Amino acid sequence: MRIQFKHQGYQTEAVDAVVDCFAGQPRDDGVSSFVDPGRRAQPRLDAHPGVRNAELALDDQHLLRNVQATQRRENLPQSASLVPSKAGRVNLDVEMETGTGKTYVYIKTILELHKRYGWSRYIVVVPSIAIREGVKKTFDITAEHFQESYGTKPRAFVYSSSRLHELETFSSDAGVQVMIINIQAFNSTEKDNRRIYEVLDDFQSRKPIDVIAANRPIVIIDEPQKIGSARAQESLRNFDPLFLLRYSATHKVEHNKVHRLDALDAFNQKLVKKIAVRGITVKGLAGSTAYLYLDAIEVKQGAKPVARLELEVQTKTGIKRQLKRVALGTNLHELAAGIEAYKPDGKALIVTDIDANRDLVALSSGDVLAAGQVTNDVTDDFKRRMQIREVIQAHLEKERQLFARGVKVLSLLFVDEVVKYRDYQRKDTLGEYARVFNEEYDAAMPDFLSELPLEPEGYRAHLEAIAAVDTHKGYFSIDKRTRRQIDSEVRRRGDDAGQSADVDAYDLILKDKERLLSFDEPVRFLFSHSALREGWDNPNVFTMGMLKKSDNSVSRRQEIGRGLRLAVNQQGERMDDPGTVHDINELTVVTDESYTAFVDGLQKELSEALAGRPRKATEQHFADKLSDGRRPKTIPLNANFEKPEFLELWNRISRKAMYQVAFDSGELIDKSATALDAGLRVNALQYVVQAGRQKDELEAEDVASSTGFEVTATTTQDETRTASSTVQYDLIGEIAKTTQLTRRTIAAILKQLKPATFAKFRCNPEEFITECARLVNEQKATVIVEHLVYTMLADHFDTTVFTEGRTKQDLSQAGTKLKRHISDYVVTDSQTKRQFVTQLDTSADVAVYAKLPREFFIPTPLGNYNPDWAIAFKEGTVKQVCFVAETKGALSSLQLREIERSKIECARKFFARLNEDAAGEQVTYDVVTSYDELRQLVSA
Repeated sequence: MRIQFKHQGYQTEAVDAVVDCFAGQPRDDGVSSFVDPGRRAQPRLDAHPGVRNAELALDDQHLLRNVQATQRRENLPQSASLVPSKAGRVNLDVEMETGTGKTYVYIKTILELHKRYGWSRYIVVVPSIAIREGVKKTFDITAEHFQESYGTKPRAFVYSSSRLHELETFSSDAGVQVMIINIQAFNSTEKDNRRIYEVLDDFQSRKPIDVIAANRPIVIIDEPQKIGSARAQESLRNFDPLFLLRYSATHKVEHNKVHRLDALDAFNQKLVKKIAVRGITVKGLAGSTAYLYLDAIEVKQGAKPVARLELEVQTKTGIKRQLKRVALGTNLHELAAGIEAYKPDGKALIVTDIDANRDLVALSSGDVLAAGQVTNDVTDDFKRRMQIREVIQAHLEKERQLFARGVKVLSLLFVDEVVKYRDYQRKDTLGEYARVFNEEYDAAMPDFLSELPLEPEGYRAHLEAIAAVDTHKGYFSIDKRTRRQIDSEVRRRGDDAGQSADVDAYDLILKDKERLLSFDEPVRFLFSHSALREGWDNPNVFTMGMLKKSDNSVSRRQEIGRGLRLAVNQQGERMDDPGTVHDINELTVVTDESYTAFVDGLQKELSEALAGRPRKATEQHFADKLSDGRRPKTIPLNANFEKPEFLELWNRISRKAMYQVAFDSGELIDKSATALDAGLRVNALQYVVQAGRQKDELEAEDVASSTGFEVTATTTQDETRTASSTVQYDLIGEIAKTTQLTRRTIAAILKQLKPATFAKFRCNPEEFITECARLVNEQKATVIVEHLVYTMLADHFDTTVFTEGRTKQDLSQAGTKLKRHISDYVVTDSQTKRQFVTQLDTSADVAVYAKLPREFFIPTPLGNYNPDWAIAFKEGTVKQVCFVAETKGALSSLQLREIERSKIECARKFFARLNEDAAGEQVTYDVVTSYDELRQLVSA
């Protein structure tokens, strides 16, 4: 097959944006130049002749006016001046979303610049070999297309210090000459890479860099964010560029941006694939091993290094994995809130060394953790298997849909370590992931084939002819066995089967794009390390699997960019019909993050990338601009605080109290054992796969939040596996500590459990302990409330609780200025409370009210309890003057936790006891869902 190309409007716009910046430049095919040994551009009869790009005839002011005119047309911020770089004085930035054909665009730009202005010498600088090979391939496969359009085509070659004769052609031959060079070839200290700066006998005693620079080439930088170091910029200056063009989807440093086709535009114009996500999370077995992941080590000037370490932490809602910053001497058992796995052999794990030079953290157990390394993750192996299973399933679903349309489906899987795919210690060289893939693929095929209709026979025959071992290959930039780059040298050598297989994969993935897209080639699944993250893409990647720990070093946009290009069929035609483009072109990402985490992270990256983009103006937008509501500030008390009605109310409710509880422990033991037998649920290892996809059309506001995606399905799958933890648990002690009961009481409860209930401990020890403690605490709460007695004290809470420790608050959630509250604004955390405030503040019956601070509380055996509101009604309007309220969105017993219900019952007893000692009007306490309900209670 041969990929077909056509001129597209959006790509022509990107070309014109650059070319028009030089309007007024006279056309000049260049002048002859000569390079004397050791000198630059010195004319001499015996020196080597070359063709030199004509100099810019436009001054800076003329160029700036052209740039600004282009920016106005493109609706971009206008440059105040030409922004120089260390590499040169004229720099133009072109932003194009990955997958929209930026390589094609700058090749067409090269030809258009030559057509209009005569410039013929170009250098394309790339950050990696993978990108270099992809760029060269695009030059090759577009040559005929551009020959038909322009009557000429660029001659492109890859620079090599061993083929310096190609520089002679670059310098002297007519026509458009393009040198493709990766940054390492002229920006590293290795011997071969230094040859470009040396006087070479085999190059007529000249320096290659001098021959190149004498041509005054135009330099095009592909993925400039990867070539941003000061050293790289200085090295680029050695080319003596006429000017520089930078092409990327994610510019880190901007100069003069003259074109923007961002992610939102590309999606809405249907120029890239739609994105679907399958996020996998694991439930169960948490805390059964000392899970650790070293994310990175931070070093700040004048401070000791700090490690970012992920570990499992016991929280109120269960065990969660959290990223913590740890210093030398940190006690990981304490940091994990007492999870016993971090206390092996009875001794807490301590951080004994943080080595920033080698990115290592040492522990008191003798273990050493390297950056990016995960230890003791009992769920990791199963999660990777599940991801591979989901990739295969998504691939087959898409393949069945598109085979009849002549579209070959490819899947790309990223791994964290090469050895997990290619293991040279094994005879078959198959790593763990390769073996798992073969197993899962073979397991999936019988069921899949059984569901296929008898027609069309072609697809069934196609599948049955491909063995699992033949349908996947891997590309990795470094061969782990030889530590050599897999390039033409290794290709020529091909000295063993393992390397030969890798060389074949290298050629197929990076060079033979057409063969890879053909049904005749059995390879459909590609495994790779970081080498294919940027610069490489294939239009028919429909599924991506992230078989690695998610981290912040590589953006999600970079990763999914490998599969955003629109697909082609067996005739090489793009599947870009506007009516069906997103029905066909959908990229499914199978990630090791939860669906929510991945989508939120992706949306955040997209939102940051669109930060300078004009957005739809809304009424709220202007309200935000006109008010200072979004700036955090401290909210002062107002005159309502001094009203007699509030001071009287406060004097009544601010009494302090103590409580006593006397109950029969036998009653608690019996109730707890019964509750555990009936309600103890302990989860084994369980995978939850949540799937969703982008909406059909996106607004900028959708990108700023998760509303750009819609959840389509959630499935749960159990794994028949029990925990094999070696952690020694003090079961009775852990439950006693959490419930604040004696070991004797806990032991009595456990002894009453049915064998089947107690057996759940082995399934998941940490969750068994957590759930036991929760259920016992609930029964304890019920018994406590029945036997609770309050005694009022002479002390009162002081009014300083309303002012002490006040912090600045974000007033964007505070609403409008209030009239009856003791401060002008109230920040609420729910819609129910926001509506309650509005109704209180507009009610003619309310004299004054206050949102009670956390520092005011009612002591209970279950923890301190803080009511929401204190309200004083106007004298004579209703019978009661004082009211304390708790607002809840729902009062169903199933929607309030047992502990919360019990605390509310404790508060009822507190106010009943308070009213016994009070003279005159009583204080009413209740729980309501709205002001209308409150008003009915007051009037009753």
